Amino acid sequence: MTGDTSWLDSMPQTYDQCLRTAVFGPYAEHVAARLRELAPDTLLEIAAGTGIVTRELVNALPNAAIIATDLNPAMVAHGAQQVPGAEWRVADAQVLPFSDGQFAALVCQFGVMFFPDRPAAFAEAARVLQPGGTFVFTTWDRIEYSELSAQIEAAVARLLPERPPDFLSRIPHGYADPDQVRRDVAGSGLEITAFDRVVLRGSAESVAAMTRGFCLGSPLRFQIAALGDPAEIAERAAAELTDRYGTGPVDGSMAAFVVTART
Repeated sequence: MTGDTSWLDSMPQTYDQCLRTAVFGPYAEHVAARLRELAPDTLLEIAAGTGIVTRELVNALPNAAIIATDLNPAMVAHGAQQVPGAEWRVADAQVLPFSDGQFAALVCQFGVMFFPDRPAAFAEAARVLQPGGTFVFTTWDRIEYSELSAQIEAAVARLLPERPPDFLSRIPHGYADPDQVRRDVAGSGLEITAFDRVVLRGSAESVAAMTRGFCLGSPLRFQIAALGDPAEIAERAAAELTDRYGTGPVDGSMAAFVVTART
């Protein structure tokens, strides 16, 4: 497992507390609203993380049987505590431990960017979906279209100029070419029916909290650790950004693609 996908047991709580409303919550609500319209009776979530979208899905689909999975046991353990309304399992999205045609719908919020073999993961999604089943997934647009994330990466880079950590732009925001996404889906057994660029706003209690979330609660931590103390770098970057944005609540626009595909 690489530093881009590894997680320490202490990281999910920081990730969840600091980045939920700032980054992931608005799209979780958006995705759950789309699934509410479809009203599937069985739903699988892959790369579920700490359960940010899982909670919204459980609330939106109270009668559905929902299974949430993630590759990382620390994430699954945290998610199961946070969202007990779903069944939680450790699972690799590229080799899913489920039967053919088991689910009416499948969701993946900001996970496809991490898959080493995306065509394989898309083929697995098609395999476990029923005929006519729906897969909804999201991937970030380029980092310059997510204001606060871009500012945090730039602040960290100024502190580590010899080897600027690029995790945010390289992985979460590195799968932002719609043509590449379409090529990866082609031949998987899925047909893209909607490809929407969705711009939303996220809010955090402070820019300092959001900076700590990325520097200490995401795989960016491992890049920083190779060059210095992540806690020290997080505090120094947070101090710089606090001078710009202040100590109170902060919000910023974000852009992502929301893709709907069907078998």
